[in-house]
Amino acid sequence: MGSLSEDVTRLAPERICIIKPSSLGDVVHSLPILPALRTLWPTAHISWVVNSAFRGLIEGHPDLNRVIAYDKGGSGVTRRGVLAMSKLCGELVKDEFDLTIDLQGLLRSGIMTAATGAALRVGLDDAREGAGWFYTHRVSASRLSVHAVDRVMRVAEALGAAPAEPSFHLPIRELDEEWARKTLASIPGPRLILNIGARWLTKRWPVEHFAEIARRAAAEFGAGLIAVGGREDRELVDALREKLAGAPIVDLCGATSLLQLAALAKQSDLYLSNDTGPIHLAAAAGASVVGIYTCTDPKLTGPYGPRAAVVKSCVWCAPSFVKNCDRLECFTELSPDRVWPTVHARLARARSSAA
Repeated sequence: MGSLSEDVTRLAPERICIIKPSSLGDVVHSLPILPALRTLWPTAHISWVVNSAFRGLIEGHPDLNRVIAYDKGGSGVTRRGVLAMSKLCGELVKDEFDLTIDLQGLLRSGIMTAATGAALRVGLDDAREGAGWFYTHRVSASRLSVHAVDRVMRVAEALGAAPAEPSFHLPIRELDEEWARKTLASIPGPRLILNIGARWLTKRWPVEHFAEIARRAAAEFGAGLIAVGGREDRELVDALREKLAGAPIVDLCGATSLLQLAALAKQSDLYLSNDTGPIHLAAAAGASVVGIYTCTDPKLTGPYGPRAAVVKSCVWCAPSFVKNCDRLECFTELSPDRVWPTVHARLARARSSAA
């Protein structure tokens, strides 16, 4: 086995498998590998193993031939998950891939990589849980110093792709665009989308802070307010509505598909969000986004694109990357007064453009 560049040139792969099952933001960050691979091997058959919840993000992508949907069946080891994994591995064995690229870098994805039986099995050198044991080649790009998108591009370059600006393509249909147009038609502009949920409690900027930004946006710009997220975020939106004291806000939590949300973000004027998956979807769609980063590092996982901005905590412990914290000093330090100038500038620009 030689260097990766030598081996991939010699092999000239015809059947390629990408393994990146989750999560939402991570799948979005990995999208640029598709055009890079298609440029390298125009006639190759490219498959992608993805969690069934995210298949809509890649199904219909012009550079992808096949989506292999996978449902691990909840967290931890479950009977359903083991059966799903066994079925998937059996399917991967039959597909006779020559090149497998593991962008997940965990034990489960390492096992999937091994199951493909590909002659070349490529992953990042900081893969965890022993996933690296299943690779023939490892690419260097530390998760502690390199943005997630740039890590993916490092893999593409190691395979022979020329350095290029990452290209995101979301298969948004005209049906999704039309849904967004109709949804926004009755909402006054500029339209401000608020994504106030996040799985980690430490990523959830306080509801009262979002409410203060919403009040200022409505008072100064007459902004129309839209709340998005999952069904599990409805309680947060109810709390937001209460703090807004009757100011109108359209609640779309749990009411959109991923591509409808992308279309909605693209057609709105600003997407203000915690560090959570949908902000990366919005950025990939070309929306104007502002990310609020309390305990994580936007240099590593910030929204990626020319219309993306972040406001991050500057407390002594940031970025702490902790899921639970008794102090939450970042919530106090990262006040509405710190976030408002960035939001204000973007809403002012939107109003000026509409004039």
